[in-house]
Amino acid sequence: MLQEKIFAFAAVADQAILIILVVLSVLSIGMILERFFSLRKVASESRLVRLKVKSALLSYSLDDVENLSRNPDTVEGRALAFALRHIKDHGSKGLEEVFNTFALTERPELDRYLNFLATVGSNAPYIGLLGTVMGIMKAFNDLAISSEAGQQTVMAGISLALVATAAGLFVAIPATIFYNYFQKQVKSILSNLEGLKEICLAYAKKKGL
Repeated sequence: MLQEKIFAFAAVADQAILIILVVLSVLSIGMILERFFSLRKVASESRLVRLKVKSALLSYSLDDVENLSRNPDTVEGRALAFALRHIKDHGSKGLEEVFNTFALTERPELDRYLNFLATVGSNAPYIGLLGTVMGIMKAFNDLAISSEAGQQTVMAGISLALVATAAGLFVAIPATIFYNYFQKQVKSILSNLEGLKEICLAYAKKKGL
């Protein structure tokens, strides 16, 4: 009785799993595109700020930090604005905590959808494999209950079942590649904040705060 229910479920599950994989593919592609354009903009601004900071260090013009803080559209500009306000009110004491807290508040926005992409990349192959197993069960069950089913019928059923595994890999590979790429971008942006923290500490010492 239980086996009959399992085979009845397998008869429709392979198609349902393909539909699930198609939905996951559409969702992941949409999230990849959103993150690609959003993080590219943030990373581009971050590189420009890094060049300006490098120029300020080479010329030892720490007052340029104040100019960078006037741009609220960049992550670094907002971080510097918070930091300079803290320096003016409290000096350099607690400045590291301010940067760490700012990074924690900004990270969820930078990491948006990345957990979903990681989950899809890790689990889509298993979902596809489940669809393949269900399809193979269906093919052999059709062979067992039908006297007319032959080798060609079984081979055709197995080949169709393998589509689910291919679909799972097709969904998982881009999700994994772009997850790693976006993680690298986020790490680069946050490491830039670490450099700004040191600049602000030097700025506070220069101002005698």
